[in-house]
Amino acid sequence: MRALDLLWAPWRMRYVKYAAIRKPTEECIFCKARDEVGKERENLVLFRAKYCLVMLNLFPYNTGHLMIAPYRHVPSLEQLSDEELTELMVLTKRCLKMLREVYRPDGFNIGINIGRVAGAGFEGHVHIHIVPRWNGDTNFMPVIAGTKVIPESVLDTYDTLIKYTHLLRE
Repeated sequence: MRALDLLWAPWRMRYVKYAAIRKPTEECIFCKARDEVGKERENLVLFRAKYCLVMLNLFPYNTGHLMIAPYRHVPSLEQLSDEELTELMVLTKRCLKMLREVYRPDGFNIGINIGRVAGAGFEGHVHIHIVPRWNGDTNFMPVIAGTKVIPESVLDTYDTLIKYTHLLRE
């Protein structure tokens, strides 16, 4: 019998503890990020536009996993104004450009989870996920070990992407 291989990912414990204790009524991460101007790195906020913000996912599926959220706390797209919705999509386009330039992914998953049954972690505040994907970024770890390997820390990703936020203004 082969010895058990260990994967060192100490940052995951924060997620495990958070997921176990988070209650649906807990403070919204998007509203917190919106309100805490001056704490951009702490809240992983990369960019603030007129109606929306761009931030990194603290518990990413892949390196560069971004979230774009309107400032208004609404649960679904149809409650956004045309201006908010337009800016949400324009920022999505600009985020793709930035991620292509910085990380050169082979593709993207882009999605919006509306409602808990759809997978929304913060169901009261609609947001778009952008997940960069690379050929070979899926392997046996999620299937066999229930573990996703992220090759870069979230703060390292933040420090890299913050240098390219001029691409979000164009």
